[in-house]
Amino acid sequence: MAALILCHFLLAACAGPLVGRFGPRAFVVLALPPAATVAWAAAHWGRAASGGSVRWSLAWLPDYGVRLALRLDALSLLMVLLAAGVGALVLLYCVRYFADGTPLLGRFAGNLLAFAGAMLGLVLADDLVLLYVFWELTTVFSYLLIGHGSEHKQNRRSALQALTVTTFGGLAMLVGFLMLGNAAGTYRISALVADPPAPSTTVSVAVVLVLLGALSKSAIWPFSLWLPNAMAAPTPVSAYLHAAAMVKAGVYLVARLAPAFADTPPWRPLLLVLGALTMVLGGWRALRLNDLKLVLAYGTVSQLGFLTVLAGAGHRDTALAAGAMILAHALFKAPLFLVTGIVDHATGSRDLRELSGVGRALPLVAVVATLAGASMAGLPPLLGFAAKEAAFTALEQGSAAERWTLGVCVAGSALTTAYTLRFLWGAFARKPGLADTPARRVGPAFLGPPAVLAAGCVLLGPGVGWLNGLLGAYADVFPAPAHPYSLSLRHGPGIALLLSGAAWAGGLALFLARGPVVRLSRRVAWPTADRIFGLGLLGLERLALQVTGFFQRGSLPVYLATVLLVLLAGQLTVLCVDRPWRGAAPPRLWDSPTQGAIALLTCLAALLCLQVHRRMKAVVMAGLTGYGTALLFVVQGAPDLALTQFCVETVSLLVFVLVMRRMPVYFQETISRWRLMVRVPLALAAAATVSVVLWVVAAARRADPAGRALVYETAHHGVKDVVATTLVEYRAWDTLGESAVLAVAAVGVTSLIYFHRRTGSPDDFAYGTAHPAASVPGPQAGRTAWSFGSGTVTPVPAPEDNAPERTWLAAGRTLAPEYRSVVFEVVARLVFHPILVLSVYLLFCAENLPGGGFVGGLVAGVAMTVRYLAGGRYELGEAAPGHPGLFTGLGLFLSTGVALLGLVDGTVLHALSYEGHWPVFGDFRLGTPLVFDAGVYLLVLGVVLDIVRALGARVDRQIEREAAAREVAGRGAGR
Repeated sequence: MAALILCHFLLAACAGPLVGRFGPRAFVVLALPPAATVAWAAAHWGRAASGGSVRWSLAWLPDYGVRLALRLDALSLLMVLLAAGVGALVLLYCVRYFADGTPLLGRFAGNLLAFAGAMLGLVLADDLVLLYVFWELTTVFSYLLIGHGSEHKQNRRSALQALTVTTFGGLAMLVGFLMLGNAAGTYRISALVADPPAPSTTVSVAVVLVLLGALSKSAIWPFSLWLPNAMAAPTPVSAYLHAAAMVKAGVYLVARLAPAFADTPPWRPLLLVLGALTMVLGGWRALRLNDLKLVLAYGTVSQLGFLTVLAGAGHRDTALAAGAMILAHALFKAPLFLVTGIVDHATGSRDLRELSGVGRALPLVAVVATLAGASMAGLPPLLGFAAKEAAFTALEQGSAAERWTLGVCVAGSALTTAYTLRFLWGAFARKPGLADTPARRVGPAFLGPPAVLAAGCVLLGPGVGWLNGLLGAYADVFPAPAHPYSLSLRHGPGIALLLSGAAWAGGLALFLARGPVVRLSRRVAWPTADRIFGLGLLGLERLALQVTGFFQRGSLPVYLATVLLVLLAGQLTVLCVDRPWRGAAPPRLWDSPTQGAIALLTCLAALLCLQVHRRMKAVVMAGLTGYGTALLFVVQGAPDLALTQFCVETVSLLVFVLVMRRMPVYFQETISRWRLMVRVPLALAAAATVSVVLWVVAAARRADPAGRALVYETAHHGVKDVVATTLVEYRAWDTLGESAVLAVAAVGVTSLIYFHRRTGSPDDFAYGTAHPAASVPGPQAGRTAWSFGSGTVTPVPAPEDNAPERTWLAAGRTLAPEYRSVVFEVVARLVFHPILVLSVYLLFCAENLPGGGFVGGLVAGVAMTVRYLAGGRYELGEAAPGHPGLFTGLGLFLSTGVALLGLVDGTVLHALSYEGHWPVFGDFRLGTPLVFDAGVYLLVLGVVLDIVRALGARVDRQIEREAAAREVAGRGAGR
């Protein structure tokens, strides 16, 4: 099972090259994993039909009882056959649907196959947390598929709407899962269903939250708005996601949990009411639409409501009917969507007002659509008829509430018949006063996939009894009634057949009176949910703008004062109410006079920041406070922290230098006396409060410090550096998460600062050449901020010998002579490689000496920054020719790869090591923590490079534009 899921994702990653090489024919290869999954599921049909199951499990989070658990039983086998079987046919359909050269087809193909893998994992998951992971993967991939044509606003809006609605439901569902798992003592779904927790308020709340996720996924009212708008996606997406896969996920979850929670309030009334209401509202809306895909979309919403009623009723016979209807719905709705795509391709339109006589031009297509439509309307002898008969019979024999629901479902079935006739008439009938629509010929490969699905409706109608074993194995989980129902095409005359006849007659009457029905429907129509969603989103944006405009006024002092006031209010309230200082040991001023001296000098540097008027002096003074803190770490015996603090402070100073080049030398703000009277007490109060809180927190410790245990464990593993070992082994999860956050934050911040791209190369320049003339102000190609000189350069006599000219920096020729510092260039050249060697040494020595990947990356970043300061952005490009994102991505890839490698020995991030002996070097030890730390090294280096390039390139280009403008203006004045 796990291998099949993995194959989907692995081949999806190769979809781009395959499509680039073979074009749409690559979909044949991509259909292999779903086809193999169908064969595998068919091989286990007998075991599942007899009540057995196939299991696979792997430890994931054993301390929390969470495992990578997969399970194939009767219900999941049914869903696997639908997800994989329809998925394989849709992928084959794509071979003819898409033309050669379709933009971004490789990405679409990969997303579609990856969605199939996520759906397969969802229906096989036997753990609530694992099910949620696959649940959200389907949400993400559906967002990418719906928004495939991202150049169109409608696609982007529809994708965002689907993502918003389903993600909101998914987050609520996650909370419900956690509550259920905590109440039951297990997250294993099979164990939860076999032994559900006792009814309680907590369980009822959890059930509501889980149903919120299921209803939003299956587009049940009031969450049905996203599904019709998702029709902006290509037709294969609609046929797969919105007929056979994604929208069935919520119904599947309801069916999976119904044996355990159907009697838990408010499960049954919530699902019966919302399901029946959705069935009627969706069918009524479909009667007035003219787009064939939208007719099917609202019909899908209606049918999903019917499925929710059956799956949520919580009885043996309704469960049997739900299984049959789930299968029937996939077999008739998917081919109807595919046929709509064929009609659109052949005629260029999906508007039923423009189509006429298409059935005569495409008779085979019309036959396939008619068979699928007849099954959707529940006509005998098709599978839809048998499933609907089972549903009507089960509801008629239920409680009073279920019999009321049956009446609504009969009305909904009449609407189903009406919009089925509307679809077939609109797509294929010849309409009076409208010329026949010309249509291109449709090949058998294009028609084959919908024809196979429609054939399933025909064959499984008379052969529906063959499904009793599989569907009955799921239904038998519920308590058996006195006279259990069995699927059959011939149950004889009865109430169910009478109700079906009433639904057919009512649907035919609605279709024949389609003109008045459409006018009535539009006259009584409420504002659409899509419009309400749009207005709500617009109102939320306006509210956000108002709130942001009120609080975000562009004043850093105001922001800082707000933060400090909230801090003061919260902490002082706690201190005054709890009085946690009682019984605490009195604080000591210092442990040694050296600490006091360093602290005094650090405070003095902070106070001097208030007196200086030059920005750069203030930055240096603020930096001194950081260096003072690092000295305190040294005195306290924490060299790792001190080294990290020194490096961070150095990089911060260099970044300040890059920014300060374009800011005024002196502070421009004048602070009034009343502002000082507010700021000074606030700052002193915040400092005093933080000091007291730190003292109280330190004095409140009751347990023994963990340091002794960490020292022992570190020594036991044969290493000495406790801090580095803790970061890359004991708390590697934290380090991995912080690394990912650092990468995302760096990319986001630098993208906001400047979208930069280095152009040109130093080889485009010759030292001392004249500047090319420019006709208009603006940046000149290939010229840096420091290549603009004064325009008057004293010629230097040529040397008498023919020795080649040497430059200390690779891009030194891009600098104007008067802006060059030979001393700085020489120093940069001499210290660059030693600093890089030092950074690598800090990486490799981290197990036994102060260092680590984070510090090493910062030191390497300092070396790159020195090269930039000495020679500009072209010099930085020569020193680090790769894009910063390459280093960041490679580092994150290494760290994540090491984390997953731990699965070889049991769990994620499990450390592996190898010890050996080299003749020259002696004994050595190589472990995965070192590789993990190397990933951190590369990530930090990439982040520093990205920040330097963003800030440096931004400022450099501003200087270039201004210098070029001055040069052009000077030349114009000279003429």
